[in-house]
Amino acid sequence: MAVLLFKLRHVPEDEAKEVCELLEENDISFYETTAGSWGISMPAIWLHDDKQFKQGKKLIDAYQKERQKRAQALYEEACREGKQRKLLTLIEEAPFRFFAYIFGIVLVLYLATIPVSFLFR
Repeated sequence: MAVLLFKLRHVPEDEAKEVCELLEENDISFYETTAGSWGISMPAIWLHDDKQFKQGKKLIDAYQKERQKRAQALYEEACREGKQRKLLTLIEEAPFRFFAYIFGIVLVLYLATIPVSFLFR
């Protein structure tokens, strides 16, 4: 019976490809489902044989830990070199967008608190 091994929703394309290659290298029989035409189905990797679930799960867990270490190392390197984007950098790149977001947030908060202010009058 088929068993769900790995959900692919919000998973980067390169990660999904690497997971599939990892499973193929270890002779684990699987198939992929997509989100479908409307994007409402569950994209995932499924195993044909539920007896391979533990092995597949261990492989994916080890892969994700290694990928996390790589991503953390890239982040730290970018921080050391000053290439990591910061809030001030984002404001400098698009000041109009930043202030439009701030205005939108303030407007939503204002509109959400108007009914409460009428209760206490």
